[in-house]
Amino acid sequence: MPDMSASLALTHLVPLAKEVDENKVTPGVLGFIVFAVMALAVWGLMKSMNKHMQKVDFKESAQTGADSKAPAAEPKS
Repeated sequence: MPDMSASLALTHLVPLAKEVDENKVTPGVLGFIVFAVMALAVWGLMKSMNKHMQKVDFKESAQTGADSKAPAAEPKS
């Protein structure tokens, strides 16, 4: 039965395709779906980036421990 429904659907879509102006190109449903998926992906990436940027500490902390006690290198002359 799946072959019957597929061929039946195809016979109904063929006349619709003939009515479309052959000189006019439109993105159609597939173009909308691709655009919507891309928009959702960008939204998800922006949300993830915002979450990660909130974890970043932009203030420079004072050096502690062995780093601050190490002598500075003397300039060579």
